[in-house]
Amino acid sequence: MGEFVRLEVENRIGTIRLDRPKMNALNSQVEREIRAAAEEAAERADVRAVIVYGGEKVFAAGADIKEMAERSAPEMAAKERDGLSAALSAVAAIPKPTVAALTGYALGGGFELALACDRRVAADGLKVGQPEILLGVIPGAGGTQRLARLVGPSKAKDIVFSGRFVDSDEALSLGMVDEVVATEEVYDTARRWAEQFVNGPAHALAAAKQAIDEGLETDLNTGLRIETHLFTSLFATEDQKIGMRSFIENGPGKAEFTGN
Repeated sequence: MGEFVRLEVENRIGTIRLDRPKMNALNSQVEREIRAAAEEAAERADVRAVIVYGGEKVFAAGADIKEMAERSAPEMAAKERDGLSAALSAVAAIPKPTVAALTGYALGGGFELALACDRRVAADGLKVGQPEILLGVIPGAGGTQRLARLVGPSKAKDIVFSGRFVDSDEALSLGMVDEVVATEEVYDTARRWAEQFVNGPAHALAAAKQAIDEGLETDLNTGLRIETHLFTSLFATEDQKIGMRSFIENGPGKAEFTGN
């Protein structure tokens, strides 16, 4: 368990909890601990869905600028091989449903962490954005790539070029977040979404996530081949037998999956 990031597991839901006062700034140690927590969540059989949460006041206000301000280009290039981008890629690679529970601010690297999740639940009054341009740089951990894939290039360029903060209502309308609730309801709302998968077909959920994510990186025909390969591979799982047998005998939605 890390000093600033820990994986908490309860009832088959893992919560990657950021806790670096006051604003959960993402320094090198936090980045390493996020990666370690993501890799642990990916490997643990008792974790079937994952919530990423920064607490009731703030999700993450971005990278630790004091740490990086005086670094040279070669130093940053060397750091980023194992830095924030690698950490967030580990979050994105978790083969389970993931949801970010966002409160207060999710800016720069903080919003890039949210973008690495499958879903984003936002507090009313949340501020999100990619303000790196105001520092003379650009997002470096997925902000130009995942955001453009999520909301389209034109909207992503407006947000990245301007560096402006986007409030929760606009973020919802743009598709940057998926749901807006009261601050005190954010974590519980994210947890309710995650709970629907804890007894689901784990291999099929992982395959669905892989098919969608990998398909977005390539052309349609290649994506269809990826989908077909993953679809047919699931016929080697116990859950496929359980699910289809249950459908024939009891109708849809009655299967009791084992995750095998």
